[in-house]
Amino acid sequence: MRLTVPKIIKKKRKKEKITMITSYDAAFAKLVDKSEIDMILVGDSLGMVIQGKENTLSVTLDEMIYHTKIVVNNTTYPLIVADMPFMSYQISPEDALKNAGRIIKETGAQAIKLEGGFNMIDTIKKITSSSIPVMGHLGLLPQSINQLGRYKLQGKRSSKAQKMIDAAIALEEAGVFSIALEAIPSELAQKITDAVSIPTIGIGAGNSTDGQVLVIYDMLGMDSDFNPSFLKKYLNLDELIVNALKNYKTDVENSSFPAEEHSFHKEYKKDLNIYSS
Repeated sequence: MRLTVPKIIKKKRKKEKITMITSYDAAFAKLVDKSEIDMILVGDSLGMVIQGKENTLSVTLDEMIYHTKIVVNNTTYPLIVADMPFMSYQISPEDALKNAGRIIKETGAQAIKLEGGFNMIDTIKKITSSSIPVMGHLGLLPQSINQLGRYKLQGKRSSKAQKMIDAAIALEEAGVFSIALEAIPSELAQKITDAVSIPTIGIGAGNSTDGQVLVIYDMLGMDSDFNPSFLKKYLNLDELIVNALKNYKTDVENSSFPAEEHSFHKEYKKDLNIYSS
């Protein structure tokens, strides 16, 4: 049975850590489902890890709906949260509600996520008042990359740290059910986590948050050139996949694949359950 927003909130009250990972397609969604990870974020990070773009800004609402629908249709256990892409919620609260509604109606996701603090309070209230759960996002805001200049640690100065704590409290009062905290000092993440009664989900925010989220391609080591300090690689798929492809190439070139056991003959009578290339 799929996890719900109340069950995720209850995990904080019970002091149970919350697990979250990104997914964007059927293959990985099915694997995450088997692992019983608590939540999947269909992130606009797909602009970088799927589309190969420099940042997330070009991802469209239709693309988010497309990928989220796939993930929902191929999972039964985790709560699915869909990112609202750049300029799908910044224009007006009314516009944001319309686009959030599209995501929920067309994908079957249980919640949406959007970036921002005090500037997003009215928008969040508009969305949550229509019974759409919202995850907030503080700290490093990838959709503000042009303003920030580069991806860097946020909340280092005491004045900015206090403003982020106040923003987290305001987000909870506006109705968010959880808050993602990205690239902030672990001490600040602890203070925010203690200041709110809703779960905090960290990425590059230390171990004191109520849960953690990582991009699935990153934690599986699918890019040997991407090695930020906050990332733990649980596999090195980059090397494993390249070696497998090289072995396939060699086998084809020397005619060792397909071998006899991979070939069909006219007397073959079993039903075929394959897909065509």
